[in-house]
Amino acid sequence: MVCYSHRAVVMKFAFSFLLILAGAYPTVAQDYAPVFDPGKLDDRSAGPANEVMVLGTPHLSQLPEKFSVEMVTPLVERLVDWKPTAIAIENNSGLLCDKMRRMPDRYEDAIESYCFDPSAAEDATGLDVPAANLKAETLLAQIEENPTPEIRRELAAVFLAAGEPGSAVVQWLRLPEAERHIDGILNEELVSLLQHTAARKSETYSVAAQVAAKAGLDRLWSVDDQSTYMGELEDEEAFGAAIMAAWDNPATKSQSDEADTLVAGLDRPGGLLAMYRAYNTPSFAVVKYQSDFGAALADPSPERYGRHYVAYWETRNLRMVANMREVLGRQAGTRMLAIVGASHKGYYEAYLKQMRDAELVDVMPLLEGNTD
Repeated sequence: MVCYSHRAVVMKFAFSFLLILAGAYPTVAQDYAPVFDPGKLDDRSAGPANEVMVLGTPHLSQLPEKFSVEMVTPLVERLVDWKPTAIAIENNSGLLCDKMRRMPDRYEDAIESYCFDPSAAEDATGLDVPAANLKAETLLAQIEENPTPEIRRELAAVFLAAGEPGSAVVQWLRLPEAERHIDGILNEELVSLLQHTAARKSETYSVAAQVAAKAGLDRLWSVDDQSTYMGELEDEEAFGAAIMAAWDNPATKSQSDEADTLVAGLDRPGGLLAMYRAYNTPSFAVVKYQSDFGAALADPSPERYGRHYVAYWETRNLRMVANMREVLGRQAGTRMLAIVGASHKGYYEAYLKQMRDAELVDVMPLLEGNTD
């Protein structure tokens, strides 16, 4: 005969009673909506507002040969005129990559594809990634309005060691050309690296770093997050086939045709600005969802590969916006320019709209007007 303690009998009865209630009152989760909805509140923060303007961008490195970095000049000038005080970019931070490198079995591919190698700068400065990040923060807190070229050259080297090449290029561009040379820890290898990186066709270096330097900023903020890990896929080939099948739809065909037209006109006056206008119009985000993420959710594979893919995508975007929100918390009244691949823009703005201390600014007026 089994003996139960008084507490165990009570708990057993209570659990049985809950099961009865659950059967008597079926769940209505699909009809539930929280009363508290931050995105619908109309209260205001004390002091100057934090403003965020999201610029959806094509990946400039993937544009055809006829694209040249000189084409970005009208866009850069318009962004500078907005007077941003912080610029967020779609790059993994050095600290995130340092953490990922501690788990190579999990992140090997992501490290190779999305993480800058700071080893040459570490050898030159004697600083690993965490130490270099601390050093950069310390130097930035100490520098005056117009630091000496020696300080800027040191910051460029330290930012490279910190795994932040975008910020290193900002320091490099803020130097007069005659001051862009070897100096102590900024050795020949690092100078060559800075010159090569600054010349790359990339929205990080061709747009964000240029805007930051011209706007008088000292760094960029790397907010991407490629650390999402959802377990190993048992069949990567089947996963890829399922996602490609989901993408085979009329919305994808429509966006592909529009992209071809925009690329064809890229070398015409105002061609690049026309592309940016198309990628930032509100309808782009809707059609992109229909062609990509919404289509993936309807993937009929037994493994639900599409839902796996969308979970990765939403997690990544949530973490990116969380990183931006952290930056906004550093200084009330921040004017943040967020430059990100156009596919992210809709998610960025939807998530930012939920924040009580971040006001969205429409980028379209800035992109419209004369394109000569």
